[in-house]
Amino acid sequence: MSHNLQGKTVVVTGASKGIGAATASAMVAAGATVIAHYGGDRAGAEAALAGAKSGQAHLVQADFSDMQQVDRFWSDAAAIDGKIDVLVNNAGIMRQSGGIADPIEEWDRVWQEAMAVNVHAPARLLRFAVQSWLDAGCGGSIVGIGSWVSTRGSSNPGAIAYAASKAAIAAATKTVARNHAAQGILAYVISPGVVRTRMSEESAARTGGEAAVTASLPMGEWVPPEEIADLAVYLAHGNARHLTGSTIDINGAAYIR
Repeated sequence: MSHNLQGKTVVVTGASKGIGAATASAMVAAGATVIAHYGGDRAGAEAALAGAKSGQAHLVQADFSDMQQVDRFWSDAAAIDGKIDVLVNNAGIMRQSGGIADPIEEWDRVWQEAMAVNVHAPARLLRFAVQSWLDAGCGGSIVGIGSWVSTRGSSNPGAIAYAASKAAIAAATKTVARNHAAQGILAYVISPGVVRTRMSEESAARTGGEAAVTASLPMGEWVPPEEIADLAVYLAHGNARHLTGSTIDINGAAYIR
């Protein structure tokens, strides 16, 4: 897709790898000023922004399991360009343990971490974004990167906390859409299936292996992160106003509702 995002400032969380890296790169290519969040992999985030012009891209680090760092991240990001037009809530974790069969200590640890990083942190950023747009009397867009596990559950028993957390933040995003459409605030959830990311590769290893997962897909291939990035750019443009509140499935017909 070809969309000109010049003049827009876009925050992309989890921009060092996978969908986040592809999205940050696509936003840069579309002309947006990009504020890219990373946790520990600065080199990955730098690589994602390699095509940026001078002053077009900015890196901000934060550990999203720590809400004080989440608050500091938003403050630092908002100060860079004086405004944020689009928030892409992508950052997330999926641990491969913490399921029902695991020790209760592991269950508690994984659930606590999943809820912090996958729910509390993006919800907090969502809150900051909506408040800033309401205060300024302007619109804005939130693009949440969700997952098909939000509605179908996960075939990976260790991903139960991940599935629950993705459902929670998806519901929060839809609630913003319902309550703030009249103020020009748009909110979408992109719901991918099996994407060619390290997270999906690790999950596949626990559910029969990559070949078995691939064989279950109608197209016989995993979703490229670049397709999700292109969709995020389209939504960031702001022309798909009446798609607000939608969950957009992108899974190659592997899961049809």
